[in-house]
Amino acid sequence: MSRSQNRFVCQTCGASTSKWSGRCDACGAWNSLVEEAAPETPPRSLGKGAARRVEFVPLDGPGSQVERWSTGIAEFDRVCGGGLVPGSALLVGGDPGIGKSTLLLQVACGLSQERRCAYVSGEEAVDQVRLRAARLGLVSAPVALAAATDVRDIIAALDAAEGPRLLVIDSIQTMYVDTLDSAPGTVAQVRASAQELIRATKRRGIVLLLVGHVTKEGAIAGPRVLEHMVDTVLYFEGERGHHFRILRAVKNRFGATDEIGVFEMGDAGLTEVANPSALFLADRRDDVTGAAVFAGVEGTRPVLVEIQALVAPSPLGTPRRAVVGWDAGRLAMVLAVLETRCGVAIGANDVYLNVAGGLRITEPAADLAVAAALVSSLTDQPVPRDTVVFGEIGLSGEIRAVNQTDQRLKEAAKLGFANALIPTRRGRGVDSGLRTTELHQLGDLLPLFQDPPAYAPTPGGRIRPS
Repeated sequence: MSRSQNRFVCQTCGASTSKWSGRCDACGAWNSLVEEAAPETPPRSLGKGAARRVEFVPLDGPGSQVERWSTGIAEFDRVCGGGLVPGSALLVGGDPGIGKSTLLLQVACGLSQERRCAYVSGEEAVDQVRLRAARLGLVSAPVALAAATDVRDIIAALDAAEGPRLLVIDSIQTMYVDTLDSAPGTVAQVRASAQELIRATKRRGIVLLLVGHVTKEGAIAGPRVLEHMVDTVLYFEGERGHHFRILRAVKNRFGATDEIGVFEMGDAGLTEVANPSALFLADRRDDVTGAAVFAGVEGTRPVLVEIQALVAPSPLGTPRRAVVGWDAGRLAMVLAVLETRCGVAIGANDVYLNVAGGLRITEPAADLAVAAALVSSLTDQPVPRDTVVFGEIGLSGEIRAVNQTDQRLKEAAKLGFANALIPTRRGRGVDSGLRTTELHQLGDLLPLFQDPPAYAPTPGGRIRPS
């Protein structure tokens, strides 16, 4: 019989070693190794009598169309791909206090009108969950509540005749399996608890919603394998100073990835934002230098957002670069192209960049809007208020085409914009009603900030440098 011995497991990547060290050799994290007791596993024979043969079925076999469950929250259903799929497991992560528990309680209450729903909290007592429900005006919803952390007890409750069809676990870091000696929240406990819950819910066709804590870097705490085990991974994002919340899908086996849902946090909980572009641009002012409106696409939805830049003289030997809502490395690239390819002396200044509204932009199509905001701040010439900008910048200074150009232009026209600075199109697009300026090189952007702007309209609605 094998002898049990302790091991040291990295709480960041899950790698194990027999000796403690200050730095994990696998992922490089410091002070992440925690001592755990290795389970006693007797050796198992792999002979003919120890296994059961797997039955294979053809790929084109009979199957039924899966019916999605609508939660009544359109933004949540959009991110999930059109609703919840029976037997699926979803993991929701986000910063503390961002609204994860509030969102899932609203989802459970919305679905409880048609199907039995249960909310299991490992962090709060039942009375505390009831207080939140009363604040949200959901006390009349037929949701079953429980405060438990033992996975064995929770699975036993699922076997009841009137068991739930949707189960919320808040949070997976508080659950534990009594067959392991490690504490809740460790890599072994999180992995084992999630595995048992997912296996039980998939066998019964139950939708499982897991709340996951995040680390200070913003990644979901625990082993990375947790995100591989579930069907959908959702991140709940937002700045504490803003009342907007963004629900973003980074993995979805039943829908599009990188889809977003926009919510507004208020005293009565989270409310849906049907037109996020109008909300992000609501506080925009006229004739402000250093601001450009970017027409982006998040998943399948076009979103317009304001990008703000401030270029100021630096009193330091090393100028400062501060970025909120965008990639700092991408900003450094745009600054280098402006200075090297266009002769814009900007490197000795402090540069501050902000995406208004708390939205985080990841697509490279925002390069041209960032460059327009930077040049506008440097020259003290505002970008015309009725102009949207999008396009990818290459290292040689060329403006590269981006996808879904027509959708971006249609969204801008719907919000009252009249002009657009875009890359050169490969073919003739759909007429959106906007006067478009097709830019070949980044240097073609600079005449816009002369006084007066050196642009003249051409027949057909397009504008070219005069």
